[in-house]
Parts: sequence; C-alpha cells; structure tokens
Amino acid sequence: MNQWDELQRAVTNGRVSRREFMRRAAALGVATSIASGVLAKAGFAQTPVKGGHLRVGIAGGSTTDSLDIRTYTDTTMINISTSIYDGLVEVDAKNQIQPELFETLEPSDDATEWVCNVRKGITFSNGKTLDADDVIYSINLHRGDSTSGAAGPMRPIKDVVKMDTHQVKIALEAPDADLPYVLSDYHVLVVPKDFTDWSNPIGTGGYKLENFEPGVRAILTNRGGYWKEGRCNLESAELSVINDDAARMQALLAGEVDVTHRVVVPLVDQIEAAGNFELVQAAAGYHFIMPMMCDKAPYDNPDVRLALKYSMNREKLVQMLFGKFARRGNDHPIPESDPYHNNELPQREYDPEKAAFHANKAGLGPKDVILSASDAAFNGAIDMSVLFQATAAAAGINVTVRREPADGFWENVWLKAPFMTSYWGGRPAATQMLAVAYQSSAPWNDTHWKVEAFDKLLADAKATTDQAKRKTYIWEMQRMLHEQGGALIPLFKDWLDVHDVKVKGHTPHGMFDLCNSRIVQKAWIEA
Repeated sequence: MNQWDELQRAVTNGRVSRREFMRRAAALGVATSIASGVLAKAGFAQTPVKGGHLRVGIAGGSTTDSLDIRTYTDTTMINISTSIYDGLVEVDAKNQIQPELFETLEPSDDATEWVCNVRKGITFSNGKTLDADDVIYSINLHRGDSTSGAAGPMRPIKDVVKMDTHQVKIALEAPDADLPYVLSDYHVLVVPKDFTDWSNPIGTGGYKLENFEPGVRAILTNRGGYWKEGRCNLESAELSVINDDAARMQALLAGEVDVTHRVVVPLVDQIEAAGNFELVQAAAGYHFIMPMMCDKAPYDNPDVRLALKYSMNREKLVQMLFGKFARRGNDHPIPESDPYHNNELPQREYDPEKAAFHANKAGLGPKDVILSASDAAFNGAIDMSVLFQATAAAAGINVTVRREPADGFWENVWLKAPFMTSYWGGRPAATQMLAVAYQSSAPWNDTHWKVEAFDKLLADAKATTDQAKRKTYIWEMQRMLHEQGGALIPLFKDWLDVHDVKVKGHTPHGMFDLCNSRIVQKAWIEA
C-alpha cells in the first residue's frame, strides 16, 4: 500500500484530523480538489462544530457605509446584515425559495394576494417576540417614497394587512407569481416595529454587533440559541475590509484571514499550490456592466450606445483577464444558466467597422465619451476599461478613462456618472432582475432605461404562470435591451471565493459569493 492509499484509509477510519490529512496530502503532491473529494466521500467533519473565531477579508466596504438596511449596495454590509437579521424567505443553492421568518406563503388563484404565516417562537436580540406587526413595519420600510434599494421591486405591493398576530396578507396592484423572489431581496430584513436606531441594530439573527467601523471592520459575537438548525456555529467573527485585490489575497496567503472572495484570477495557481486552501467556484448571474444613461448626452443617442457596444472585444477581455472563470455577455442581464435565457439572440461580436459607422452617424466627438472606472466595482474594472479604451480607439472612438477612488464609489459615482463600470450580482428570477434594474420606476435603474412597452412586457411576464407565454415576454425584453438598451454587459463571471481548509460549511451559491452573503451564518471552524 502506498502513502496516499494509507492516508486515505487513515482519514476514513478517523485516525487523522482533516487538517492533518490536507497537510499530508499536499506534501504528497495531491491536488486540493482530489483531497477534498476524499474527505467528502468519507463524510468527514460534515457535522458543524461549535465555537471558534472566523476572520473574513472582505471587499466592498466604504467609510460611507451605514447600518441602515435600506442603504446597502455591496458585499460588506450585506454580510454583516445577514449575521444580525433574518429575512422573510431565503434562496437556496438550487435557486429555490425556502421559508425563513415567513413559514409559508400562499397565493390567491390570480396571484394578486398572498397570505403569509409568520414563524412563531422567534425572539429579537432585545428579547421581543416576533409577530405580524414587526413584519408589516419591516416590509413598509421599502414602500412608498422609501429610498431603499428594494423600493422598485416592492412598489407593486398595494397593502400589507394584519390577519392575526402571526399572519399577514400582501395585496398587490397586479398579479405577481414571483413575489417570494421579490421578498428575498437582501434589503428586506426584519426589525422590530417602530425600530429606527440603526447604529444599535436589533434582529432575530444569530449574532450581535460588538464593533463597527465603516470601511474598516465589524466584529460579531454569537448571542446563542439561534433557531435555524446547523447555522450560526461560530463564537465570533471579524470582517476586515480589504478593498485592494492583491492585498486581500496576500492577507489570506499570510494567514491573516481565514476566508476571502473576489479571488484574483492570476493568483489561482499560487493559491492552489499552497495546499492548505480550497477554492469555492459558482456559476452565476453575476455580471459586469458599463451602464450608459439613456437620457444623458451623448448616450441618449441609440447610435452612440451601439457604437460603444460594438467597440468591446468581449472574447479578448475574457481570455486576457478571467479565463475559464467567465463567459461573454450579450448586453442583457439574463445568464445562460437561467431557464428564460434568450439563446436565439446573436452574440454581439467586436466589430470596429460597425462601431465607426454608428459613431459617425451620431456625430460622436473626441471628448464626448468619459468612462468613470474603479476596482471598487469589481477586480479588473480598471484593466477592462483600459482594454476597452484600446479596442474603441481601433474604431476611431476616443474614450477617456476617469479613475475613481474605491472609497465612496457607490455613494459618489454609482447612479451619478452617465457612463461607468459597475456590476450586478444577478437575481434568482429573471423578472426580478429585469424589474430591479430596468423597470422605469426602479430607483436602481442605472441606465435610465424607461420604455413603456418594456414595462408592459414585464408586467405580463409576472402576471402569468403559463411558462410558454412567460418565455415570449422575457425573451422579448432581452432582445430590446440587447438592441436598444444602455447596458453594455461584456461578461458574466463566476463567483470565486477561497478559504483555509479548517473552514467548513463554505459552499458555492449562484446568487452571491461568500455563501450568498451568509458566510458568518453558515461556516464553522474545524476543531
């Protein structure tokens, strides 16, 4: 029996720890993926372990961050919030709705009303018992003239009515078979009725906030007795904001953090060679976008939008910067993995001649195109912008790249610059993605795409459960965005996280990285 066979037998029989197994496997030159597979087959360390301190190196934090759930725009605050609060429903790794503080959701025959039962026996961190009044108040935080990122998708809610202490009815302006997906929005978290003191958060989550320095760190401690079986096993966690991509990876390699995300692709080989880390990769609706505001010059001219779309060499971009971890986009937000993806749309190719034709037709000037770019949006945003600048130049289009600071990017640049780099994490339902980013009334409509015919198609798609009809509506919306919209979407990228082998429970999820922004809730440290 060789050393590898003996090591496999030892771990199967419980004679070596998981950490020791991974260390010795690496010394034998066994790939991390193969060693992890052996552990999975052995059923080793699959039962969560209580205790331990998790150190997360996280991007997407800013000194302008607020604990107000309505303001969240990026990863840091979302991960903090899912540790403190619970939502009404949760999207699982298979893109299915799972009950959270709503135990059940039952639609009327025409999906204009939903009766929802509030889970009983749940307490907030201040000792209050959860009831229907808390749920109604929490939903209403995102309605009316709210500035919440969920305000657009929540606008069709006509009323939320208390049926009894643990039951509510949600009445809609129009049918929506996808309402549970709307309620899964990461802003829609539950706080006590009349709660306003955001600097001292109160939630039903498994952790309480001990320390918060915006754009620097957050420290969370377990408050005990969390109601979800198998969740919230850590004694404590610290989320350290490291926005610089290289610095975040080096912190991991140096053992300063246990887990991180947005892995820099050129460092993948180095991370795998180290032997004591595991990559977590998930194909997703996560896409990079260069939104052009359709009501701001020069982007209010459809020919300018087409000129810039044809100026992007998507294939070269994927090959040079992201390799096997990305796929070309086609200027609409629905990924190939979505059942409603329009696979009959021709892939837009790099075409300098077409780009020049549309630019000349629009009378595009040499100083007209200013692209605001920052790696705060995604790692590689600056590199992508410089590549775009070069490929556009081949079409005779001058692009000025304005480099924006990472700190304050989401507060000062996003939704303000008429042409910029950004990203969307995708949404579990196609109608939800199209509503939150492209519906005329959506607060986060970053392309200012406001087309009545599009809104009508979206309403029709949400109102029907006939899959064939729904498909025709959603396909047509993708076609409209592809041909006329202000979204230049060059690619879809896999989520790519990495953790020390002692971290367990960190698994792929197509919605967001870091366990769908629930890393503190789901992970544990191997004893």
